[in-house]
Amino acid sequence: MSVQVPILLYHSISEEATPQFRKWTVRGETFAAHMAYLHDCQYTPITVTQLAQALTDTGARLPERPVVLTFDDGLADFYTGALPVLKRYGFAATLYITAGFVGGISRWLHPMGEGERPMLSWAQVAEISASGIECGAHSRSHPELDTLSPLAAWDEIACSKIELEQHIGRPVETFAYPHGYYSPAVRRLVQEAGYSSACAVKHAMSTTADDRFALARIIIAVDTDLDNFARLVAGQGLTVAPTRERMRTVGWRFVRRMTMMLKREGSHRCQISTPC
Repeated sequence: MSVQVPILLYHSISEEATPQFRKWTVRGETFAAHMAYLHDCQYTPITVTQLAQALTDTGARLPERPVVLTFDDGLADFYTGALPVLKRYGFAATLYITAGFVGGISRWLHPMGEGERPMLSWAQVAEISASGIECGAHSRSHPELDTLSPLAAWDEIACSKIELEQHIGRPVETFAYPHGYYSPAVRRLVQEAGYSSACAVKHAMSTTADDRFALARIIIAVDTDLDNFARLVAGQGLTVAPTRERMRTVGWRFVRRMTMMLKREGSHRCQISTPC
């Protein structure tokens, strides 16, 4: 019998955001209320790798009320907005870091008006890792991996792992697909790179029968007040993993790939026609 495990997905813990990015932010006081709820209701946060071990090791046992806290991107506001609250409760969590932007700004968010949002520094990443927070990889430059060539996708997946490991001095076991996009080929590359798990999105409840290389996560957004949070953690109104890839997801991947190919062809023509 499988056990349901909510894997919560946060992005930014901050007070301000552009209208385009606002959905992905959670105010500090709201985040603190979420964590207080988990503490008061006796949930036990575990890392993604601990969950993955329970999926593969029949001898591994989960706590009575497990929950997984994940944070994507590696924005600097994790250090100021999330880490102090996690430390207060002694909560485990998994932070997925876009390695190529550490020490810089979130340039991939430029279309959303957030291209100048500060990223964590390498010193902060090392401190976070030393504090007991699991650090996972989130690629080097946050692309849509399923639209890239196998070689380019491998560079994003494998090199981000190596770079993080060099800075934190410990193995990086888990990966999160940027934008939640992946394909069977991308999933296979993640395995070949040496990861033991990977997180997708799906906005669904994970279970101990879930695919550990496409773990379902629940999006926590700006409008997730405490009542909504309690319902999501309980799995109310959510589908339950494992969930098959929807046909519209496959179709949307095809559209994005064709768009990317046309952009590349257009860029190539410009380079050819531009005089030296």
